[in-house]
Amino acid sequence: MASLDPPDDSDDRTMRERMLAGDLYLDSDPELVTAGHAGRDLADAFNATTSRQEPLRRMLLERLLGAIGTDTTIRPPLRVDYGTQLTFGDRCFVNCGLVALDVAAITIGHDVQIGPNVQLLTPTHPLDADLRRDKWEAAAPITIGDNVWLGGGVIVCPGVSIGADTVVGAGAVVVSDLPARVLAVGNPARIVRSI
Repeated sequence: MASLDPPDDSDDRTMRERMLAGDLYLDSDPELVTAGHAGRDLADAFNATTSRQEPLRRMLLERLLGAIGTDTTIRPPLRVDYGTQLTFGDRCFVNCGLVALDVAAITIGHDVQIGPNVQLLTPTHPLDADLRRDKWEAAAPITIGDNVWLGGGVIVCPGVSIGADTVVGAGAVVVSDLPARVLAVGNPARIVRSI
C-alpha cells in the first residue's frame, strides 16, 4: 500500500522508487528532473513533426513511450511528464492535444479512441498544507480498457480504471472507476446507461 508520509531515515529508496510505488516523492530529485527533460524533449520533437513525417513520428513515439502497439496513431501535440510510463495497445487513435501526466503508469488497451484535449492525470498532492509547501507529491495509475472511447475534453483522475467498451461523453470528469460497457457523462462522470 502506498505511503502518504514523507520518508524517514530508515527509507533508503530513491525518489524514483518512491514515485513508482505511489509513495510521496519530490519531483525535484536530479534523477527525475533528468528523466522528465528527456521525455519532454522527445515529446517536443514529436510535436514539431508534420503529417508527412509518419516514419519519424513513429520512431519518436517508440523512443518516448513505454509501448505503442501496431497501427496506433497519435496526433500532436502530446504532453507527458516522462513518457516511459505511458503505454498503448494496437489500433488506437489519439486526436490532438492529449495531456498524459505519467508519473504513475497509464495503460491504454487496444482499439481505444481518444478525442481532442483529453487529460489523463496520475499525480496527486497531499491535503496537508505543510507537505504541499515542501513540494511532496504522489501518483496513482490509470487503466483504460479495450475499445473505450473518451470524448473530447474528458479528464481522467488519478487511480481510475475504465472498463472495456465503455464510452465517456465529451467534457466528463472521471473521478472513480467505470465498469465495462456503460455510457458515462458529466462532472463528476455518472453512468447514464449500459451499452
